[in-house]
Amino acid sequence: MDFSIPDELQVVLKKAREFVEQELYPLEPIFFEQGFATVEPELHKKRAKVKQMGMWLPQIEREHGGMGLSLLEHGLFSAEIGRTPLGNFAFNCQAPDSGNMELLLQYASPEQQEKYLKPLLNGDIRSCFGMTEPDFPGSNPVWMGTTAVKDGDDYVLNGRKWWTTGGDGATFCVVMAVTDPNAPPHFRASQILVPTDTPGFIIETTTPFMGHRGESWASHSEVRLDNCRVPQANRLGPEGAGFLMAQERLGPGRIHHCMRWIGVCERAFDLMCQYAVKRDISPDRPLASKQFIQGWIAESRAEIDAARLMVLHAAWVIDNHGAKAARDDISLIKFTVANTMMRVVDRALQAHGGLGVTDYTPLAMFYRMERAARIYDGTDEVHKLSVAKRILQRYA
Repeated sequence: MDFSIPDELQVVLKKAREFVEQELYPLEPIFFEQGFATVEPELHKKRAKVKQMGMWLPQIEREHGGMGLSLLEHGLFSAEIGRTPLGNFAFNCQAPDSGNMELLLQYASPEQQEKYLKPLLNGDIRSCFGMTEPDFPGSNPVWMGTTAVKDGDDYVLNGRKWWTTGGDGATFCVVMAVTDPNAPPHFRASQILVPTDTPGFIIETTTPFMGHRGESWASHSEVRLDNCRVPQANRLGPEGAGFLMAQERLGPGRIHHCMRWIGVCERAFDLMCQYAVKRDISPDRPLASKQFIQGWIAESRAEIDAARLMVLHAAWVIDNHGAKAARDDISLIKFTVANTMMRVVDRALQAHGGLGVTDYTPLAMFYRMERAARIYDGTDEVHKLSVAKRILQRYA
């Protein structure tokens, strides 16, 4: 297992870090104080620069206009751009679009790719993913109430979705809906492409969370499907394969999330160290002289490095042996890195004192936005139970 970074990739990572620090960090105060919609026009200018630099779509193959990075390479890249909450959007590898791109590349018909995939890859439109429902537990993803009933050549969809990230302003939604309620649980649902301007596709609100509602890509929508009619030709992949396709989407997606969280950790760590050495707590005595702070710094450095190596190992296994072989690794990194991130951000915030809970640094936003990391894409508890069962089965 070789984690050495080729010289060519080191140059790319350095360019990404410089772009994030020089072009995106200055936009953060506007984002924190005035919201994503205010900073979005300037972000689109930054996206044009990213394209010119040849760093667009790091997760997509070169033949489709991307950088063609392996999963391990993209993990390293994500750790650089994840230092800012604006990073993934600037490079067009943001959730849920990145996962939807992969779905469309693998399962979409030529007509679907022309209509939905090409403009998504080009950054001309955004998409969303409608799976989670307010009336059913996310911990049991095969149990859902949204239905798609055949009527002539169409599907008629009815149901409710929430935590539909980026629904505000999205052009289409990949909707998970039950197409055969009598099939085995894992084969009941299909994925259906629903343009958001379809009659009956109703965004009722953006969900307020942790005191903020958000807008545009940086928000989560609550969607009602009320006799929403789309052609059966809008189904993505085989009927009944929705859950299996979603699982394929989630494996690499968790690598993306975890390495972005490493980026959050590194940014929080940098801020903590920088503040500790410059903040005097008495004449000629910096905060860094306190053993509490020194302990936090040592623990954080060790935990970040350990988490990084776990994620790189999982990415290497997927690249070389496939996602199935990495099932344990994926579950382990999901809860380990999420918890590492929250500990590091919490320490950095505490070290900043009153400044830490303001929006003058990104720490408060990291604390608020990233707490959900222990819930989405499988809760900590679900991942721990599933990996423990597989381990115990091998002992039995």
